[in-house]
Amino acid sequence: MMKTSGLYREGWRPYHLWLAAAFVLAAVWVTYAAWADMLHIATDDEECGHALLAIPAFAWLAWIRKGRLRRCQPRGRWLGTLMVAAGWLIWSIGFRKQWQPFWHGGALVLVLGAFLTAVGSDVFWEFLAAFAVLGFMVPVPVLARQYISLPLQGYTAHATQIVCEALGMSVERGNNLLTVNGVQVAISEARNGMRLVFALIMVCYLFAFVVPLRGYVRFLLLALSPFIAAIANIVRLVPTVWVFGHCRQDIAETFHDVTGWVMLIAAFLTMRGILKLLRWAMLPVQHFRLVDMA
Repeated sequence: MMKTSGLYREGWRPYHLWLAAAFVLAAVWVTYAAWADMLHIATDDEECGHALLAIPAFAWLAWIRKGRLRRCQPRGRWLGTLMVAAGWLIWSIGFRKQWQPFWHGGALVLVLGAFLTAVGSDVFWEFLAAFAVLGFMVPVPVLARQYISLPLQGYTAHATQIVCEALGMSVERGNNLLTVNGVQVAISEARNGMRLVFALIMVCYLFAFVVPLRGYVRFLLLALSPFIAAIANIVRLVPTVWVFGHCRQDIAETFHDVTGWVMLIAAFLTMRGILKLLRWAMLPVQHFRLVDMA
């Protein structure tokens, strides 16, 4: 554990903490409507529920990097002031133009800027991985989700049919409609994995920055995260299609909902497999600065 005297030597004083809390509360109060709307969307829309995990994820990433405070000093507050100005501009444009991503994103940038105005830029750069995960709090616009989900439905249906037939199941496909044992299963937005895609990407992000990995490995995991999400979803859909064809509708729906969480386990195991493959290829994967989790 880091001693308080060490922080004092780096220029930190209790008033920095109180000032940061006061600035953050003031920024949240000014943009309260945007934060309330983000909370409402996260709790009401299943496809945005991953936003509720952003704060715990931030706390986890910051805690395992707490040793980095020894390298931080309360300086460079200009970055926070600049972010406050940028956040206010983005937030106000979003409010006037009714552009929801700007309204929400500007509120987040403004609050982060208020915090950094009190503690300085060193904290931002040393804890960048933790601050970046807060971006998952901003809800993805409906049009953007549809742009991703509509093509995903066709690809998911086709891939699921191939895997099912390889396993000996008789499955017919018409566009996004799979038929097994005379029962039709529509690969709609509710079943194409879109509701958990961003949650899976967050899991990949956390895995990449919680485990002490080299930079290229983290980049590889983040680049592969959409593909990992797709693979995990197909793993989920294959037994789901069988259950829909052989069990009652209510049982099949329950199975579909429960196995959604299995996708997170499948994604985790896939990333573990990637690391094992890299180690098998005798490539350097981990570094050993475990104190500050670089």
